Amino acid sequence: MSKPLEDYGLIGNMLSAALVARDGSIDWLCLPHFDSPACFAALLGDERHGRWRIAPGQAGGRVARRYLPDTAVLETRHETATGVVRVYDFMPLSDEEERVDVVRIVRGESGRVDMHMELTLRFNNGQAVPWVRRRDYGLSAIAGPDAVELHTAVALEGRDMTSVADFTVQEGQTVPFTLSYHRSHRTPHFVPDRLESMDRTIAWWHEWAKRCRWENGPGAHRDAVVRSLITLKLLTFQPTGGIVAAPTTSLPEQLGGSRNWDYRHCWLRDSALTLYALLNAGYREEAEAWRQWLLRAAAGHPNQLQIMYGIAGERWLPEHEVPWLPGYEGSLPVRLGNAAAGQMQLDVYGELIETLHTAREADLAPLAEAWRLQKVLLKPLEDLWREPDHGIWEMRGPRRAFTHSRLMCWVAMDRMVKSCERFKLEGPVERWRGLAAEIRADICANGYDSARNTFVQYYGGAALDASLLLIPQVGFLPADDPRVVGTVQAITRELLRDGLLLRYSTEQSDDGLPGEEGVFLACSFWLADAYIMQGRLDDANRLFDHLLSLRNDLGLLAEEYDVVRRRLVGNFPQGFSHIGLVNTAYNLSAAGGPARQRSSREAPHD
Repeated sequence: MSKPLEDYGLIGNMLSAALVARDGSIDWLCLPHFDSPACFAALLGDERHGRWRIAPGQAGGRVARRYLPDTAVLETRHETATGVVRVYDFMPLSDEEERVDVVRIVRGESGRVDMHMELTLRFNNGQAVPWVRRRDYGLSAIAGPDAVELHTAVALEGRDMTSVADFTVQEGQTVPFTLSYHRSHRTPHFVPDRLESMDRTIAWWHEWAKRCRWENGPGAHRDAVVRSLITLKLLTFQPTGGIVAAPTTSLPEQLGGSRNWDYRHCWLRDSALTLYALLNAGYREEAEAWRQWLLRAAAGHPNQLQIMYGIAGERWLPEHEVPWLPGYEGSLPVRLGNAAAGQMQLDVYGELIETLHTAREADLAPLAEAWRLQKVLLKPLEDLWREPDHGIWEMRGPRRAFTHSRLMCWVAMDRMVKSCERFKLEGPVERWRGLAAEIRADICANGYDSARNTFVQYYGGAALDASLLLIPQVGFLPADDPRVVGTVQAITRELLRDGLLLRYSTEQSDDGLPGEEGVFLACSFWLADAYIMQGRLDDANRLFDHLLSLRNDLGLLAEEYDVVRRRLVGNFPQGFSHIGLVNTAYNLSAAGGPARQRSSREAPHD
């Protein structure tokens, strides 16, 4: 039986990440990187597909957990009839690109507690049973190219292809475990003292969190913002600066359904909003690393620009199914890779150009190649903007003339003109200005339904789309324009479910897929932003507080929410949801945030 996503916490080291359940089981871990095959895949099956559980041997005790403040170190407190223990889970940071350790420390707080450990390793996404050998430090396990060492002083025993241990922890005693990865043809690396490693990890995260700039907003929102920023940092692949959408694959948008996608890749559509979140919070180093990743990933022929890339900028992300995994709550298929990488989505041109323009506005290190890339990208867009595409939501139905896609084409032209005007950069400004005016007129004539006073999802259609809420944010029309006011009203009337927004109605839009999906959390943050821009601060605060209440007890959000079952759904935790949280929090602050900055082209706070 699958556990609710709310049961999971995230630990990581900016190379990979693991999901740790409330019951003490690590049910998801890919080694050595986010997009590598999983060695623990119980998340998409059960314990037979790999997991690592450490918990009291006797069930029925009380469990409480938290992150140590301003860190990514997870603390789980187990209170039993005989005593109390705390389990600390974390992944030490590393300067080596393939050095990934998972450390678990059991510490006795009072009395004595009998503990039980089960380690079931299944490499190749839950399929390959490794060759396990005893070592004086614990055990080693090898399957093909992959190997791990388990360092522990407790006695281990093999049972049914699982390594188990029973041990007792008394008050003041600590029992550490380290699972250490290496390529099978290489020598295992040295594992340092685990308590010292935890102290160093805590200190590093404290210093990182101190950099967060939070001065003018409600104090209660500071913890939510910092937790979201730590989550975003955990989704960063440190060697390249790329940020994955989520550390998981195939967590369903509808329980039991087939809308299950691999999100362990980096999307260009997230780029501008990611940059605003990082810059407003004061994380310029991370913003610069993200921009550099974008420049490397997008380099090449402009007609080959993709909507997503791998963590190092890989272009080939073939989608295939994993037949031996039964899926989260039976949701099939389980997919690896993402075929949407081959779709044409015209909005990515605007997202990328706006991101590079914003970086220039924020006075990140000037790069001549950034301007050259912008000009190269814009050349094919002068004709492409008229073409139908698959839209921001990667629909697998027919191509359409999506209004949001045309909107972002306008953004591309507009930001190029603004760059020339503000930074004295060279380019055919009058041609770009003329194209921006032509696209604007085209959207207003064909993407707007005057009878209903609302913009629509695509030309000639009647369906609505939450992405239309970005019209005032990107500065296309002011928030008080009657057409924008009417669009916000129409979207809230037709797409709200229990106070939260769908991306679009699956009944009115042919997205080429069966079934439905939950409400999309990032879109609900966009609605709060629209309220802010229209001066409806009470509505914005109510919606923001409602969204905060959907986080699990550790402050984490998935991609979507099932308003019927009252559960998080979709890949978890989802970077786009946490980016929305950060940006809306800054929009609500006295200093203002991305909504005002994007619409007026102000620089993010320095």
